[in-house]
Amino acid sequence: MVQKTHVKDIGIEGINPPEKVCDDKKCPWHGEIRIRGLLFEGKVERVRRRIALITFYRYYYVQKYERYMIRRSKIKAHVPKCLDIKEGDEVIIGETRPISKTINFVVISKK
Repeated sequence: MVQKTHVKDIGIEGINPPEKVCDDKKCPWHGEIRIRGLLFEGKVERVRRRIALITFYRYYYVQKYERYMIRRSKIKAHVPKCLDIKEGDEVIIGETRPISKTINFVVISKK
């Protein structure tokens, strides 16, 4: 059986496709999922069963004190089989249609 080597163009400039090939339907490069909406860069806190917990920080302006506050967000994202993601890696995630009850993002690449 011949493995599929076609890689889709996901429409985001500056991000190169992975070198490995996978047969995951939820992969933006080799599967049926499309990237739309928000993109975030964050650090992987943990990876379990192809699901990663991504943490990223953002600045929020507090008008009362005229200062900026750092806020932290944690997002669950699907990890395709073609990407080798470990805890501590810096990754780029993109928004997709709902993959499951709590997962709306997929890992696009390592940073």
